[in-house]
Amino acid sequence: MPYSVSSGGANAVQAVSTQSDGKTFQQLRQECLQKKKLFEDPDFPACDASLFYSERVPINFEWKRPGELCSDPKFIVDGASRTDICQGQLGDCWLLAAIASLTLHEQTLARVVPHDQDFGPTYAGIFHFQFWQHNQWLDVVVDDRLPAVRNRLVMVHSVSNDEFWSALLEKAYAKMNGSYESLKGGTTLEAMEDFTGGVGEMYETKTAPADLFNILKKAHERGSMLGCSIDITSSAESEAQTASGLVKGHAYSVTELEEVKYRGGKVQLIRVRNPWGQVEWNGPWSDNSREWDLVDKAEKNRILQNSLEDGEFWMEFNDFKANYDKVEICNLSPDSLTEDTKHKWAVNIFEGNWIRGSTAGGCRNFIDTFWTNPQFKLTLEDTDDDDDDLCSVVIALMQKNRRKLRKEGLDMETIGFAVYQAPDDVDHLGKDFFRYNGSKARSRTYINMREVSERFTLPPGNYLLVPTTFQPHHEADFLIRIYSEKKAQALEMGSTIKADLPDPPMPSLPEDESDEEKGLRRLFEKIAGSDQAISARELQQVLNGVLSRRKEIKFDGLSLSTCHSIINLMDVDNTGQLEFQEFKIFWEKMKKWIMLFLSYDTDRSGKMSSYELRIALKAAGMQLNSKLLQLLGLRFADDNYDIDFDDYLTCIVRLENMFRVFQALDKNKEGVVNMNMLQFLLLSMNV
Repeated sequence: MPYSVSSGGANAVQAVSTQSDGKTFQQLRQECLQKKKLFEDPDFPACDASLFYSERVPINFEWKRPGELCSDPKFIVDGASRTDICQGQLGDCWLLAAIASLTLHEQTLARVVPHDQDFGPTYAGIFHFQFWQHNQWLDVVVDDRLPAVRNRLVMVHSVSNDEFWSALLEKAYAKMNGSYESLKGGTTLEAMEDFTGGVGEMYETKTAPADLFNILKKAHERGSMLGCSIDITSSAESEAQTASGLVKGHAYSVTELEEVKYRGGKVQLIRVRNPWGQVEWNGPWSDNSREWDLVDKAEKNRILQNSLEDGEFWMEFNDFKANYDKVEICNLSPDSLTEDTKHKWAVNIFEGNWIRGSTAGGCRNFIDTFWTNPQFKLTLEDTDDDDDDLCSVVIALMQKNRRKLRKEGLDMETIGFAVYQAPDDVDHLGKDFFRYNGSKARSRTYINMREVSERFTLPPGNYLLVPTTFQPHHEADFLIRIYSEKKAQALEMGSTIKADLPDPPMPSLPEDESDEEKGLRRLFEKIAGSDQAISARELQQVLNGVLSRRKEIKFDGLSLSTCHSIINLMDVDNTGQLEFQEFKIFWEKMKKWIMLFLSYDTDRSGKMSSYELRIALKAAGMQLNSKLLQLLGLRFADDNYDIDFDDYLTCIVRLENMFRVFQALDKNKEGVVNMNMLQFLLLSMNV
């Protein structure tokens, strides 16, 4: 896979090239320079589809290169700063607030916005940016054709009309997410994580811990990125300006926290920036307010040295909490925010999927399917340094690629998770465990955000983490990040694959046959003819005749392919046909499989839920992991997530076939076999 190395100094990372032709930024730029042509990105062309997917473009955009918009374009003028970012026509202030925070962190900025590019001698109409996505860094290239109206940029732009890094960064982020429109609406935390790969936390100011100021101050001092916002109660309030100069439904960045001496005491102050670059708080401690007249002059000059009408302003912290509703923190490295001593979190990361019919079980309200969700075991052993009884852990559940899927009509799923005390040595916990055991911790709410994260303090022990969508049968891919103060063991449950398949019993002698067996023999002899053996087609005739009379199962008729599989499973003398003794052994097996099927057909519909397949197969001696169960659910379940008997029988026969063949080849019982192409093809054809 092609890589591109960023220029982030100590933070240099290898980022994966995302271009469809696999070429890196350096390769593409060199090709353009050799051909003396400016780059035109085939993956994100200058067309309406790159702007909007749900509506016609509202105005007539023209795509212009920086050289067509000004005489002397520059990538960065006098360093990238938070005043370089002014919002355009798109509702992505959340992204702009994160970019503003990014500019306060030089090394992090140098990774996201590599310095190996400008409008100098190596200019070729191509630029690149690096973003974190789902546990890897991506290198995203773009051409520099930007949407404009009457020669003015309509999206993000700089205060200086000859500076283009912020406009190009927004374009690269839009490309990664599918279009500019896909950036409408979001949280600053989402973009902060994409710029850093960091750990996100969110606090409601009205219910935050008493030491929120210290948490934020410490976070800021450690290089964390901070954002804040005011909630809206209706879409009409979005971007509405209050009498005090604040804007509702709008993402701000927090840029500084200070304590100042004032009237014989100390006042906690917080500095906030509006990404519009204008419209500021006009209450106490705002620019030129009289409170500053009572602050020591040197202190005032130090704090206000960069103060101008730039959208940035100071507030007293109590006013901040009264006016803003949410604060978002993204730690650039996973460090604790609530401890006096700085130390690294230990990290465990898992990727998984919710697949309808097998692992998309929904929340605890849906007890019949909740237990089928992916399960992860977490073992906390060592307590925190300053607490002998508890272990700190942050759990973050992220759904993947949802912005990119918007154009297909798929928006964010409503997600959450629950944490249970886990019993020892259990591979995957079933329905009864969740019916009789309550959770020890859980996400505060199910919400349709990209990520849900929570901080917990738990006693040492074994815990079970169950991530879910709110409704069952909703599909999505997810990433789980578990941060613990001390090293913790974590593993995915339900990952065992094994089979305990006893040898079939010897068939009874003719004189000892039961009435049922005698009836079977008469039917068998009638169909078998003179050779006293039946072929796959004749087996199909026998089984369809017998099973169609069973009223308690839904049965459409066995396929010829399934009957071939049955013969392969039971034909010990390799004749390609079944003799009566072989058929009789199979009949005993099938009776057990029918009883299993009926025991999991809880609503007596003649079908069993595909979510029950895990325990039905385990009862038949075969244990599968979640990935295989997902494949079986997709292969055999109908639109209502049910499996009828003929599909169930096909599934169980083929699985036993495969297990027995593998076990025969696995001479050393190591779970590994070697085979050549011919052996593989013969096995595949016969399963």
